[in-house]
Amino acid sequence: MQGILRRSIIVAAIVALTVLLSGCGYNAIQQKDEAVKAGWSEVLNQYQRRADLVPNLVNTVKGYAAHESQVLTEVTEARARVGQVQVNADDPASLQQFQAAQGELSSALSRLLVVSENYPTLKADQSFRDLQAQLEGTGNRITVARGRYIATVQDYNTFIRSFPQLITAKIFGHREKPNFSVENEAQIQRAPSVDFGPPPPAAPSAPQPPPPPAPGG
Repeated sequence: MQGILRRSIIVAAIVALTVLLSGCGYNAIQQKDEAVKAGWSEVLNQYQRRADLVPNLVNTVKGYAAHESQVLTEVTEARARVGQVQVNADDPASLQQFQAAQGELSSALSRLLVVSENYPTLKADQSFRDLQAQLEGTGNRITVARGRYIATVQDYNTFIRSFPQLITAKIFGHREKPNFSVENEAQIQRAPSVDFGPPPPAAPSAPQPPPPPAPGG
């Protein structure tokens, strides 16, 4: 009899604890935390997609403008620094370092695309134009992924600061998460700029000499 009573008390305590945690926002905190992690994974995926485009882009430009060694080196080194960052999105200093490295790569890519404007043959190259299209598309996806992540982190932080879930968050060690800075967001919005105008027209042919006058004219 005592064993049945003991089990009943344990079951009742578990049910009460479950109801209590649910009412204090425990389950919602877990869901929002998972949403932040998923958003961060998407941000990393899109930045990696951009980094993967860089080697082919550099090699294509090098084929037409090998003497632009400084800007080519800047892009290559910026990509290398991005790959060296071991980012932890929950650590403000680590996230800031990640932002800085990505910003340097964005700036280097912008300078590379500006240099490409001086080479009509490069701009007309189909491989280069395809890479430009992929770069622009990836830049748009980065902006969307970053925007979603920023909103998700803001939602999470606001939720765990609110009562009564702030008590639950403190008990279970959930802290506010760092977010992308406004300064870095502005830098990303500025870079890179891609020109998708038509290939430059062919050079005009030399003027033809006037026809000889007709006999008797």
